[in-house]
Amino acid sequence: MEYTTFGKTGARVSKLGLGGAPLGGDYGPVTDEQVTEVIDRALELGINFIDTAPLYGRGESERRIGLALQGKRDKVFLATKAVMRGVPYTYENTILSVEESLKRLGTDYVDLIQMHELSESNSEIGMNETIPAFLKLKEQGKIRAIGVNAFDPSLLLPFIRSGHIDSIQTFCRYMLIDYTAMDELLPTAQEHGVSVINGSVLGMGLLAEAPAPFIKQDSLMFTEAQRRIQEIAFLRKSEPKGLIEPAMRFSLASPDITVTLTGTTSLRSLGLNASYCDGVGLPQDELDRLLSLFPGQPLM
Repeated sequence: MEYTTFGKTGARVSKLGLGGAPLGGDYGPVTDEQVTEVIDRALELGINFIDTAPLYGRGESERRIGLALQGKRDKVFLATKAVMRGVPYTYENTILSVEESLKRLGTDYVDLIQMHELSESNSEIGMNETIPAFLKLKEQGKIRAIGVNAFDPSLLLPFIRSGHIDSIQTFCRYMLIDYTAMDELLPTAQEHGVSVINGSVLGMGLLAEAPAPFIKQDSLMFTEAQRRIQEIAFLRKSEPKGLIEPAMRFSLASPDITVTLTGTTSLRSLGLNASYCDGVGLPQDELDRLLSLFPGQPLM
């Protein structure tokens, strides 16, 4: 397992992190026992970064993670988010969201709190309501670091430059078929000492040959995604699902990505992804060829 320093916190975190959405049952039924088994295995593999949210399973992901971490809380860097989708991102709602998360997680602090889905709110509310609430909670010792999440990289840039945050989380913007995060987001984050958490490196299942149902509903995007997947066939290491390993290595080996998330309830999948976190990226010739294919071309 490879480790790195999380932004300005000085915390040592695994470059592979465990994502909490599947642990809440968002992608299929899961039990408390299964979640405990997954987390125990993650710890055995050296994974110490766990990322969840109240949205995942409507609180079930946090509750299950809290159960699994009883007696082991000090072994992980625990991240969650605020606020739940559909709730206004006010100062008061942000405070309440974090307090409720702490109860479900069975802890008196989280290492990282993140503004969830900036696109569901807006930058003005984030700056004037959510971030001040996070700063107050940080004063109280209930959170250690502050982050912001968004799909659109341009939404994250003002927060990076504000000096108030320690991390950003983006998804589907640094993967084999869309690496537009390289254009401005990653250089800006590096300039300001802000860590980058990379989600959905498999493109909502596109690179795992199991795209999420909503992906297929956008026929133009889905067609373009399939075209790009054909263009990167040279990266395939095996069949089937031969793009998973290069997709994981592309992100895990990047010096600009602090943590790459893997969301799974499969012990086998967890073990394989951990095996790719060994510091070995794509061969330079393959990387150069890949980066020449879709520069500056967002997919979604």
